[in-house]
Amino acid sequence: MSDTATRMDFPVKGMHCAGCVGKVEGALLGVPGVSRAAVNLATERATVWLDADRVGLPGLRAAVDAAGYTVPEEIAATPETADRERAERRAEDRRLRLKFLVGAVLSVPVLVGSMHEVFPWAPAVLREHWVLFTLTTPVQFWVGWQFHAAFLRELGHRTASMNTLVSIGTSAAYFFSVAVTLWPHTFMATGAMPYYEASALLVTFLILGRWLEARARGGTSEAIRRLMALQPRTARVLRDGGEADVAIGDVVAGDLLRVRPGERIAVDGEVVEGASAVDESMLTGESLPVEKTAGTSVVGGSVNRTGTFTFRATRVGTDTVLARIIRLVEEAQGSKAPIQRLADRVAAVFAPVILVVAGATLGVWWAWGPEPAFFYALTNAVGVLVIACPCAMGLATPTAIMVGTGKGAELGVLIKSAEALEQLHKVGVIVFDKTGTLTVGKPVVTDVVPAEGASADELLALAAAAEQGSEHPLGEAIVSEAKSRGLALPPVSEFQAVPGHGVDALAEDGRILLGNARLMAARGIEVGALEGRAAALAGDGKSAVYVAFGGEALGLIAVADVLKPEAPGAVAALTALGLEVVMLTGDTRRTAEAIARQAGIDRVLADVLPDQKAAEIKRLQEGGRLVAMVGDGINDAPALAQADVGIAMGSGTDVAMEAADVTLMRGDLRGVTTAVALSHRTIRIIRENLGWAFGYNLVLVPVAAGVLYPVAGLLLSPILAGAAMALSSVSVVANSLRLKRFRG
Repeated sequence: MSDTATRMDFPVKGMHCAGCVGKVEGALLGVPGVSRAAVNLATERATVWLDADRVGLPGLRAAVDAAGYTVPEEIAATPETADRERAERRAEDRRLRLKFLVGAVLSVPVLVGSMHEVFPWAPAVLREHWVLFTLTTPVQFWVGWQFHAAFLRELGHRTASMNTLVSIGTSAAYFFSVAVTLWPHTFMATGAMPYYEASALLVTFLILGRWLEARARGGTSEAIRRLMALQPRTARVLRDGGEADVAIGDVVAGDLLRVRPGERIAVDGEVVEGASAVDESMLTGESLPVEKTAGTSVVGGSVNRTGTFTFRATRVGTDTVLARIIRLVEEAQGSKAPIQRLADRVAAVFAPVILVVAGATLGVWWAWGPEPAFFYALTNAVGVLVIACPCAMGLATPTAIMVGTGKGAELGVLIKSAEALEQLHKVGVIVFDKTGTLTVGKPVVTDVVPAEGASADELLALAAAAEQGSEHPLGEAIVSEAKSRGLALPPVSEFQAVPGHGVDALAEDGRILLGNARLMAARGIEVGALEGRAAALAGDGKSAVYVAFGGEALGLIAVADVLKPEAPGAVAALTALGLEVVMLTGDTRRTAEAIARQAGIDRVLADVLPDQKAAEIKRLQEGGRLVAMVGDGINDAPALAQADVGIAMGSGTDVAMEAADVTLMRGDLRGVTTAVALSHRTIRIIRENLGWAFGYNLVLVPVAAGVLYPVAGLLLSPILAGAAMALSSVSVVANSLRLKRFRG
């Protein structure tokens, strides 16, 4: 691909399967000037790298139209268009659900009435051919119309797919049954019977598959919408000696902006006046707010917690960290090629082969068959088409996916697509984010270390008293621990935050200081032996806070985001499955390695900035193995999308869950092991289903064509062909139901 190639992104409508993706990509690659094309079925968008001097959007649109699909006019992204897109997806979901329900309601009595040997209790009226015709016709032409429309488009473009087989097979079954209904005596003389159930059941089952697929594809745009919602619509800018609220798009680099407590920071910048603690967890994934003073940088999308400050805008518009994360998510999603389903690949060859076989069967029997030769020829040709209808082939994946994903949800693992399942069982490396994923994501008191002559309860009570008025999570952790121990907190006054250092408060018997070593040194407090203990705690990944009272060091309190209790077991289980486990974090190497040791993880990628995480995943992928990423924050969203399989914690942000392929609804790391094991089991079931479906066709299509007639006098009547097709479907469904016994 040329370094000067222009990247163009546009929507494509009308795609339903991986085969459609291949056709669109092939059509785009056939346009002169196009060097690369990637089509994403989930987002229904194509990304093309091209020579802008040779081709533009009109040429690409013409190529897509010629392949049988459409490129609608692009509309600028706004909250209103996002809402409209969501409404369109919901309308599509309702339409397919209604078609399935109508198909099911009409097909069940057709099945019961057609197979009266199996259902002897069926009322006589359901055995009437005209009743079966009346029930089947809406299923054939309304419920299944999308298959017939797709077949007609493919016919015009001289291509074939599953739609071709579905349309021809169901139409053959339907129209043959109509002929038997119209001329019963003529056909019954040859032993022919109507088999409306073959048409009705096949259409209904495949509409169910389309409905399930549509539901699985629905969430990708939500991730982008939620990311965009983090950016405020207005910003408070200092201009002409006063404050003015302006649209975010009107902020320019160099503007001075003021931020008050609780407000979201509009753009990236540098603090010029004031101090505060800023919650960057939505972007960095780290739970502790970051102290901001003059000269430090702030990130658009983060939330100001305490003080008021003024900052100078340095990056605006598409240059901000948040905008880059949004772009990374879009690019990672767009570059993720859909998996080519085996059934679609085989169907592309299978369809024309079956048409040739059916045509040959018709010709051979008409020319050399016994009298009445034409009816034997027609019956056998239709038998070939019916028995070759890819019902089992079409059900092989959707039924296993339906049962597998349902079982996963029961076990707390939400798997959003068949692609995720298929990729997950191939994964060789699994990457965990640290904060909120391996750890609880919330600081708690881990150690209370009193100085000589002091007590732990006295130390904790005084520290909590000083922190009562603080909104800092570290202070909240200390107050929470004191309350959990039932300690009485002495009254304090003159509470004062010391930016970047700690807090200062006055108690009845002296002044309480709570903070870092610099605060103690600045106030002349000798920490002595506590310094070595503080270093040891820091080596374990804990934040050590000094406490002084009345001018004397009283002790240390260590606060940390502790490892989830199930993490070591989950890591060990994944390692036992043959996966390499890696930890990825923005934390310092010392803190990261301390947590990794506790979890049993050998490989650590530390000091990784939010917009570098996806690049780290890509680097791992270059090793040739598939990579899964487990995370919970917005900063993880690009990495989740870049990974071959993204796994989000249910306790994390909505954006991470929308960007991911798998969500652990209970936030339990053991769900990762469950997801991997479930994917292995489900893919094995799918392979068994496809093996049965293809084997069924390979064996029974020749039988339906009459190859056994010269040697054994055996013919497979259309009704038996329909029954065999139904049996193949039942076998596939029954095999898929074995997944209900999965226990993780």
